[in-house]
Amino acid sequence: MSDTTTTADPAKRGRNGSIILTDRMCGKRVAKRTKIYDRKCPGLYVSIIPAGTATLSFKFTDPGSGKQRSTTLGIFNPDTFTVEHARSRVYALKALDPAVLVNQLRQHRVAKGKHGKTVAEIIDLRIDWMQQLERKADGEMRSRIESWRYTAGHLGRLVKPKLGRMIASDVTRQDIAELSNDILDGKYGKPSVSSARHMRRAVSGLYTWAAEAGRDFVPETCRPTFNLPKLPKEHARERVLTEEEIRIFWHGLDRDDLPWDRKTRLALKFELVTMLRSRELLGAQRNELFDLDGSAPYFRVPAKRVKKRRVIEQPLSDLAVEIIREALASDAQQFVFESPVYPGQPIHRIAMATALRGTKHEKNADKSKKPGLCELLGLKPFTPHDLRRTAATLAGELGYSDAAIAKCLDHAVTKDDGEKVNRVTGIYNQSKRAQQKRAVLDGIAAELRRIIGEPAPKAVAKLRLAA
Repeated sequence: MSDTTTTADPAKRGRNGSIILTDRMCGKRVAKRTKIYDRKCPGLYVSIIPAGTATLSFKFTDPGSGKQRSTTLGIFNPDTFTVEHARSRVYALKALDPAVLVNQLRQHRVAKGKHGKTVAEIIDLRIDWMQQLERKADGEMRSRIESWRYTAGHLGRLVKPKLGRMIASDVTRQDIAELSNDILDGKYGKPSVSSARHMRRAVSGLYTWAAEAGRDFVPETCRPTFNLPKLPKEHARERVLTEEEIRIFWHGLDRDDLPWDRKTRLALKFELVTMLRSRELLGAQRNELFDLDGSAPYFRVPAKRVKKRRVIEQPLSDLAVEIIREALASDAQQFVFESPVYPGQPIHRIAMATALRGTKHEKNADKSKKPGLCELLGLKPFTPHDLRRTAATLAGELGYSDAAIAKCLDHAVTKDDGEKVNRVTGIYNQSKRAQQKRAVLDGIAAELRRIIGEPAPKAVAKLRLAA
């Protein structure tokens, strides 16, 4: 073929046009596919492609048909499969009866067709499967795995570059352990224990899926993530804003000279006041808000935006209602926190985090950096999730129970006032949950008003007393 060459470099060509094959030759770089035959073990050769993969194979003559046949022995790896390993395999094959050898090779070809897919091929098939639409419990058509983008990101960014060209069934625990170490060493960006953990989880799911009946892309016993060395412990995030920081943050968000849009700044306030997750609140629509003018306003978050895929009915304090009213600039506006760039659409899910930390480069001619709110306000860096933790800490300092705070955070509640809560009871007893949540969130709003130095509106205070 025009794109394949047989060479004897870097050693001298022997009598039969072959050389003594070495591991060093298998690891050399080539400009096009190159085959090197081994003089020491006739029939053994290596095929090297420009990408760097070296495949060791055995060529022999089929005694039944008189035709030459070739079988793959394995992918060269200086640690697990060397030239000497390949020679031993060839000597063992030559010792077999020719008919037995041909039958074994036929079975190998059948197995290779089933288990011969590369890691990259299986990753692509897995991603296609995850994002296929199916009808969910709420009747909407959504992706099979709704968080598929996160899994696809870990597989594509961390796994494909190192293991993508390997046959999936040839991947070992050592390969995954080395990849984990590379991630921890910063070879794929900032060193991260979390990224290594997510990579292992994504690979484990990939191989479990690939081995399921009906696919059989890898043998059922192929489990490269089993019994891996433990990863270092992750340090728990404990960032909580002090009263002084809350005061600076709250009043700073009202400044007119900040480069970040008002809706994003209001969304940050809303997370602190409601204890909701960013994804849950950013998609808030007008038709999800109830009784804003009454005594018990609340926000119904649909299951598709909730981490645990269950509907949240979050009571709204008077402070939360004030933020909503300012954000809803017109009667025609459907999304509370509407994007300033794309009218009729909500703010992007990472807008709040980006606003806090800033951007490295802005899309303009001089590619200047856009400073974050933390830098502009002189605050130690924090994330939107830290606002939830700050609100929970305020509630704890006010004396509310851990169970009541957990309900506001949409965490599982196992004990309430010292008594164990049955899971089914927790699902059905919605009235008690709503009362406890409203008390906590109203208490947080009152405490925030004290910290920032703003009294509650008299009309709202009277309405609360009447209720």
